[in-house]
Amino acid sequence: MSTVIDGSAGITTNAGGSVNPSTNVDGINYSCRAWVNFDGTKDTTGATSTANTNRLIRASGNITSVLRNAAGDYTITFTTAMTDANYAATFGYQGDSLNVTGNARLVQIHTQAAGTCRIQTMGQGTGGALTDFPIVNASIFR
Repeated sequence: MSTVIDGSAGITTNAGGSVNPSTNVDGINYSCRAWVNFDGTKDTTGATSTANTNRLIRASGNITSVLRNAAGDYTITFTTAMTDANYAATFGYQGDSLNVTGNARLVQIHTQAAGTCRIQTMGQGTGGALTDFPIVNASIFR
């Protein structure tokens, strides 16, 4: 018997054992349910844009779109919604002038719902104003 991997049924091993994708050994799975790497400075065509339109997604999983609501303010829409809004989100980013001493940056959650997560990016170098960054990463765990 060979090892069979099925996204909904799980993994069946050579020895006949199986693992369900919704649980791990302890019966609990805290998986990354969605992730995205997007450019907050560009629209979906790759053109630099300050319009409130969808942003350029470089790569993603379970993400339908990233909408720019205003400078540094984005709504991430999940392809498949979370079971509720009680998930954890982590972020990474690249802003401008990365080597400027004291030029701190922040990505924060504005609101989160089962189907969306609204985030904001800001930089000290811009007086704390919401700012579009060229690289923004988000990971959602539940």
